[in-house]
Formats: sequence, structure tokens, C-alpha cells
Amino acid sequence: MALLEICCYSMECAVTAQQKGADRVELCAAPQEGGLTPSYGVLKTVRQKVTIPVHPIIRPRGGDFCYTDGEFAAMLADIRTVRELGYPGLVTGVLDAHGNVDMTRMRQIMAAAGTLAVTFHRAFDMCSNPKQTFENLKELGVARILTSGQQSSAEKGLKLIRELIAHDDAPIIMAGAGVRASNLALFLDAGVKEVHSSAGHWVPSVMRYRNPGLSMSTDPNADEYSRFAVNGETVAEMKAIVARYDTE
Repeated sequence: MALLEICCYSMECAVTAQQKGADRVELCAAPQEGGLTPSYGVLKTVRQKVTIPVHPIIRPRGGDFCYTDGEFAAMLADIRTVRELGYPGLVTGVLDAHGNVDMTRMRQIMAAAGTLAVTFHRAFDMCSNPKQTFENLKELGVARILTSGQQSSAEKGLKLIRELIAHDDAPIIMAGAGVRASNLALFLDAGVKEVHSSAGHWVPSVMRYRNPGLSMSTDPNADEYSRFAVNGETVAEMKAIVARYDTE
């Protein structure tokens, strides 16, 4: 049976994902940034409340994946924290200025991670040569690659995803970006062993008082009275599709 990973941005969402059948959680902060390293408090509470595997993302900021020395030092410190808290894996990725895997820094990450399973995230989709990057990550011992096939969605990038799956059994290729119940069968038919989905929606704030005259965001159009949350019904629907597919 294919494995269903759900991207979660809070402890409550991780609990919902677990209750509705998720096999694994990618734990992040900052959905509008595409996922950043969660706070220590979130990491600690999720570790206490969630029993399925949880892999926190190690990403110090939004934007590209070529980091300063200070940013990289923070990443290594966060990896040590995740390891000390007893998480089974983590999600990260580092590129150099030319769009190649930064092998020196990734070796440091692998050493810091120790026995933790390392997923190389969608930095893969920003690399200059996906086939060479695949070989580099295999050499490093990365467990899996999260990818949209270098396209804006995994559905559009399915051709490259198929090629990577056919290339070798390791690292595992996990399809992500725009994966939902309506197109899940496409990935299962393609032989994808793991799928990644936010399975989420924006929900309104419980606040009744609103101050429309200012914003805490750099985006003046941002809705600060809503938050991104996992939709439990969507998770359950996707899990049912995976289970049904496995029995056909």
C-alpha cells in the first residue's frame, strides 16, 4: 500500500491527520512561506501527542535553498534538537549557487542527523540537473526525495517522476505539490510509493474583533483572520482511495 504523508502546520493538525489515517506527518511552520522549521514548543508538544512518524522540516527561511553560514549553523542546531527530542526523521535540502546539491553541507547534515531518515525536500525541484542530483542524494544516503517533477504541480511533473522511479529503488520518490483526492489515482497508477499532500483549507479565526486598518504581514492583501488547517475529511478520503487501490 502506498504511504500517505500529510503536511501539518500545528500540533492540532498533526493530531487530526493521525486520527484520519495519515501514515506520516511532515511538520512545518509558515504555510505561506512553503514551510519553515517549527518552534521548539511545537516540536515538543507534537512529540508528546502524536504517535505516527513525524518528520519536521529544517528550513530557516523562505526563498531559495542556498544559505549563509549563520543560517546553516542554525539548521545544524535545529537538527540536533529534533534528534534529541526523538523524532524518527527530518526534511531538508541545501543547494549551491549553481543549483547543485551542496555536497559538503549535506554531508554535515547527514552526520548531524545520524540514524534519522532524511528527506530531501522540493529543493530538488530547483536544482539544475535532476538526474545528477538524484545520484548525489543516493550517494549521501538520503531516504527519499519530495518532488513535483520540477513543475508547478506533481501532476504536471509526472513524466520526470516516472523516470526517477524507474531509475532506481532508492532514494524513494515521494510525489508532492497539488496531490489531492481527485488526482491521487494518477500517482498510484504511475507506481509512486509515497504521496505528500497538505489536505488543507483556510479556516476563519475565532476572533470577533477585527481591526481592518492595519496588517502584520508584508502582504497588504493577506487575510490575518484565517489560518491554514488540515481537513480531516480530505485525509480520510485520500486514505480510503489508497486502501481501495491496494485491494483492486
